[in-house]
Amino acid sequence: MPSSLPRVTRRAVLAAMGVSLAALATSCEGPQAARPSVGAPQELLPAPVDSATASPAPTPAPTPAPTKSLLREFSVADRKAVESRFTGHVPHDWGLAIPGLVTRTPSTAVALTFDACGGPGGAGFDKQLIETLRKLHVPATFFLNSRWIQANRSLSAELAADPLFEIGNHGTAHVPLSVTGRSAYGIRGTSSVGAVLDELLGNAPHVHELAGSPVPWFRPGTAYYDDVAVGVTSAVGLVPVNFAVNADAGATLPAPKVASILGGVKAGDIVISHMNQPSSGTSAGYAAALPGLLGRGLHFTTLSQSGLTVPSVPPPA
Repeated sequence: MPSSLPRVTRRAVLAAMGVSLAALATSCEGPQAARPSVGAPQELLPAPVDSATASPAPTPAPTPAPTKSLLREFSVADRKAVESRFTGHVPHDWGLAIPGLVTRTPSTAVALTFDACGGPGGAGFDKQLIETLRKLHVPATFFLNSRWIQANRSLSAELAADPLFEIGNHGTAHVPLSVTGRSAYGIRGTSSVGAVLDELLGNAPHVHELAGSPVPWFRPGTAYYDDVAVGVTSAVGLVPVNFAVNADAGATLPAPKVASILGGVKAGDIVISHMNQPSSGTSAGYAAALPGLLGRGLHFTTLSQSGLTVPSVPPPA
């Protein structure tokens, strides 16, 4: 589903927020001098629901699934067919809101999404954020990178099993999705169609196993794609998801700024934030903003309950 938003660069967005590119590049998976090291994540405990401010429970809806399960049915022949189809294509677009990316949903609700990036300095867990979502009964979609899953196996399983939440695929190595090796924030992207497939499919068994069913939602590390990689993503039955609202700029914004940005969200927006940096302003910003958003009648949804569709996977040629 192509984005209807104007093409803007992430550099321009961050500059308007007063956020340095260096800070963003390290926030997801690298240590920051101003941020203390993150200890071992603790297990979650259910939080009581505040009935006065809680969001209405989302109406149960089946998770849409591709015609093939990437975990069990995407064969070597399928992969070779996709690789043959796209190899040699020259990308023309690069960015966060290029054609083919999903940045909004057809829902009248807001889809909150949170990335968990893994890697050195990026394997933390924002327990306070999750407790706030549970207390207010606000659904969300968590994009889990394979490295974060490996470092937080029990937490990953617990989040995937919670009916309030769902999980998405945040890639294998947490890199931009490109067929030419193009970089974003100093992180080199995939450099071929085969490498794109590795990034898409390498983490698929982990998220499928956690969810117990096919997981169609994908977002790469840095959230950057080129247009050929977008096509490859759809061709394997995944939905290339990005965002309309960046609420925490890679977990670099203070709580008041996060709350201010959240105050402007509207129906259908997909919001990106991070749940792997507990010392950031993200959780406090959400705790400050969500009661007001619920109070004005705004509803929240997971991607699976938002009305988004999933591409079918054709048989190999």
